[in-house]
Amino acid sequence: MKFTAQQKKVMEAYEKVVSKKNKKTCFYNGIYEKYENPVLTREHIPPFWKYDFNTDTTPHFMERLGVNAVFNSGAIYLDGKYLLIARVEGNDRKSFFAVAESDNGVDGFKFWDYPILLPTVEGETNVYDMRVTQHEDGWIYGLFCSESKDKTNPDLSAAVAAAGIVRTRDLKTWERLPNLMTKSPQQRNVVLHPEFVNGKYAFYTRPQDGFIDAKSDSGICIGYCDDITNPVVNEEKLLSKRVYHEITEVKNGEGAVPIKTDKGWIHIAHGVRNTAAGLRYVVYIYGTDLNDVEKVTAEPNGYFIAPFGEERVGDVSNVVFTNGAIVNEKNEVFVYYASSDTRLHVLTTTLDKLIDYTFSTPEGKKTTYECVEQRTELISKNLELFSK
Repeated sequence: MKFTAQQKKVMEAYEKVVSKKNKKTCFYNGIYEKYENPVLTREHIPPFWKYDFNTDTTPHFMERLGVNAVFNSGAIYLDGKYLLIARVEGNDRKSFFAVAESDNGVDGFKFWDYPILLPTVEGETNVYDMRVTQHEDGWIYGLFCSESKDKTNPDLSAAVAAAGIVRTRDLKTWERLPNLMTKSPQQRNVVLHPEFVNGKYAFYTRPQDGFIDAKSDSGICIGYCDDITNPVVNEEKLLSKRVYHEITEVKNGEGAVPIKTDKGWIHIAHGVRNTAAGLRYVVYIYGTDLNDVEKVTAEPNGYFIAPFGEERVGDVSNVVFTNGAIVNEKNEVFVYYASSDTRLHVLTTTLDKLIDYTFSTPEGKKTTYECVEQRTELISKNLELFSK
């Protein structure tokens, strides 16, 4: 079609965004590398998702269906392509999923022509934060938060969070399965383990007392079911617990699908603590035994990613959140994380570095005194080296 001057201007601005190369920053911690630009933003949304290009119906070429943010994204590596199943939030607050594709995983992400028309269930108002698991049973599963109005509560903002489940072969045609059933009144941040565990499907869950509040005596749990088409978990065993005066004090939740290594499973999760400025979300890592997924074998101290600089600013400030990571055939690792519920970033590392960080970083101590002792020991060893 022949574009008007304003249509051409909008399309050129979009093409400039999606073709922009992403350079590594000078940031260094020996663990991972960061990049100058987010990999997905609201500017990455194709203009034909927002504007009506028919000048007969929109003579002023107005934006009709705006997009507010693009963030929390599942991730999968298929046929040499890096695919993100992003959470797209419209100006109307409703979220939906859309697939963005890149050849290299750090830039050039472009959305497929259409967002995902996800099969729905009765009462479901909103969906978001999909984790994507390529399971050994041959299916690709998407687990996400299925939100509905809490009809038992007159408060207009009262909602119910459940774990929705879909599956696909190609990320285009999706089959809706029943929502996960557990003994907890609400569930959020549920992840499906990529392999059977003793012949069962294994789910990482986060029991909740309410829509926002995590269960008082819980954290990240694991539970099992025999049949994913009838996903009922009768028992949830605690894995990564909340701890007083640490980054998981308020709540925590599983992030990306666990990464399998020779040393064990690497879990990328988020932890939340309270501050005078509100809740602060960071990303942390823990490890479990290769053959016993219920056995925690590593808990590196502190956070893995925290919001810095411009990442602290957005719709929900002071937040980083991940629900997607990729390991390619070169054992390069791509961790996709959102900042402040507004945009999506990537950091890269190698599997060797991630294993080293997870299983060799010392665990955190419980008191200030012990923390200073631990740091003093490191300082002493380094100063001894300097003197040689």
